Amino acid sequence: MRDWLRLAFARAIVCRGLIYSVVVGTVLTAINHGDSILYGQVGSPDLFKIGLTYVVPYVVATLSSVAALNSRVK
Repeated sequence: MRDWLRLAFARAIVCRGLIYSVVVGTVLTAINHGDSILYGQVGSPDLFKIGLTYVVPYVVATLSSVAALNSRVK
C-alpha cells in the first residue's frame, strides 16, 4: 500500500491527473451543466456535481497511471 501511495502522489502522476481532470471535467461540465451555467441557475447541488465531475477524471487517471507503472515493474 505504501508503494501505491508513493506512486499516486508522485509529481508526474499528480500533474497528469490534474491535466486530465481539467480537460475532461471542463468538457463534461459544459455538456451536463452548460445551460444552467449560461442562465445563472446553478445551485448548491449543481456545484457539488460539478466538483465531482472534476474529481472523477483525476481519480481515473491516477488509478490507471499507478496500475500501468505497477504492471511494468512486475
